[in-house]
Amino acid sequence: MKIGIVGCGLMGRRRASVIRQSQGDEIVIVADIDESRARGLAEEMDCWETKDWREAVVRDDVEAVVVSTTNKFLMPVTVAALENGKHVLCEKPLGRNLKEARRMVEAAKRAGVFLKTGFNHRHHPAIWKAHELCTQGLIGPVMFIRAVYGHGGRPGYDKEWRASPDLAGGGELLDQGIHIVDLFRWFMGDFTEVFGSIATYFWDLGYFREEREKREVAFNRQLEDNAFILLRTADGRIAQGHTSWTQWKNRFSFEVFGRDGHLCVDGLGGSYGVERLIWGKRRPDSGPPIEECFEFDEPDRSWESEWSEFVTAIKEGREPLANGRDGLQAMRLINALYESSRSGHTVQLNKTLPQREFLFSTFR
Repeated sequence: MKIGIVGCGLMGRRRASVIRQSQGDEIVIVADIDESRARGLAEEMDCWETKDWREAVVRDDVEAVVVSTTNKFLMPVTVAALENGKHVLCEKPLGRNLKEARRMVEAAKRAGVFLKTGFNHRHHPAIWKAHELCTQGLIGPVMFIRAVYGHGGRPGYDKEWRASPDLAGGGELLDQGIHIVDLFRWFMGDFTEVFGSIATYFWDLGYFREEREKREVAFNRQLEDNAFILLRTADGRIAQGHTSWTQWKNRFSFEVFGRDGHLCVDGLGGSYGVERLIWGKRRPDSGPPIEECFEFDEPDRSWESEWSEFVTAIKEGREPLANGRDGLQAMRLINALYESSRSGHTVQLNKTLPQREFLFSTFR
């Protein structure tokens, strides 16, 4: 395919590198409001550059667009690309709130093109292997899941775009938390009860206003640096998670427990440590389980795997893995977690998306 990239920061450059190595795919144009960033990436990719993202989404020779901007611009860029008949890979999260995510999904449906959410964690080899073993029934019916995901930031982290309510729309729950929420759904299915609590313990992330029921109400609500997640399925199975910007030593842990065994993923490579999967098989006498360890001590290939799946899905005319609906449903859970933290109560979810939407930013 011929590709346009909007957003030439870290994620845009990472996507560009993967596409350049993908046989048969070509980057036609890159766009960024920072001219120097756009020019630098264009020179590397030998393609056109622009500071106006609209040029990238209207070109007749662009078949798909990668949207890797800050959260504020994900929705308008994605919707414009979809309305111009382009397939879109939009980085997570799918907008800043549920309303923006819904607009993107509806735009893809109207245009008859594919929308993919950038949930690359599904393609990490240990997580992929764990999902295979789980779906094959090798640990029996899943009973519960535990997850921890976090890092400690860096000097000045609270002055970057993630600390801006306008640009980010949410804190750590929306940033890294949405990855584990998506994995909870991928392994366990949909949830009907949501309880969450957010807190700001360390980083000075500022205040913002929220709009509820079309009335502006001032809240001294800080963007969170920690979020605590508790999700429950209709049949009583639990997913529990903690995501943090005060995890001073980077950590990723994802544990799935079934009646016949467990699957424990630890690490994501790089600063998160070597990626490992432990498959534990419960003994009939309930002694120490039989464990098999898989170690993936290699460069992170999740981005290549994710891109390949996206291209293949388009060629086959099917929805990609982690499609727009998955991004929307993850945002629905994030939305409910914020509401639960605000109210202090469990939020009940129906199988269909609610008509009433709680927005956690005045910015649309």
